[in-house]
Amino acid sequence: MTTRKKITVTINGEAVTREVEPRTLLVHFIREDANLTGTHIGCDTTSCGACTVHLNGSAVKSCTVFAVQADGQSVDTVEGLANGAELHPLQEGFWEKHGLQCGYCTPGMMMTAKEFLARNPDPTEEEIRWGISGNLCRCTGYNKIVEAILYAAEKLRESGKEAAV
Repeated sequence: MTTRKKITVTINGEAVTREVEPRTLLVHFIREDANLTGTHIGCDTTSCGACTVHLNGSAVKSCTVFAVQADGQSVDTVEGLANGAELHPLQEGFWEKHGLQCGYCTPGMMMTAKEFLARNPDPTEEEIRWGISGNLCRCTGYNKIVEAILYAAEKLRESGKEAAV
């Protein structure tokens, strides 16, 4: 018999309290308990990055974190990027520069890119390629993704806003 544990995780600014099994992965908690399906499950082995979210401001692959480890912590998902109807510059960049095809990797790419741009607001193309190297896209050649991130970096610099995580 598995003992369930009551946890509270603040996701995109809202507290979510549920009882979970200790083996529940954060990605499953986000999708199934919080009903936020933007975070995708790709490989369950940390290889693809589709499940990337921010845990206390750091990009993590949520298939490698148990939900109980996030108890009392703050998680940001792709659903939290937009400010109401106003797209985040990364979302706008992926739209304007056609940085997606099937879109499966896109949420994880955006969350990884957001943390990357917070550390490096004026990156080169090569730095972006290294910055997203832990995320796989099976549809594109990455060129449009890199263009989307460059677009977002420029928009953030022009607005005077940081890509704070």
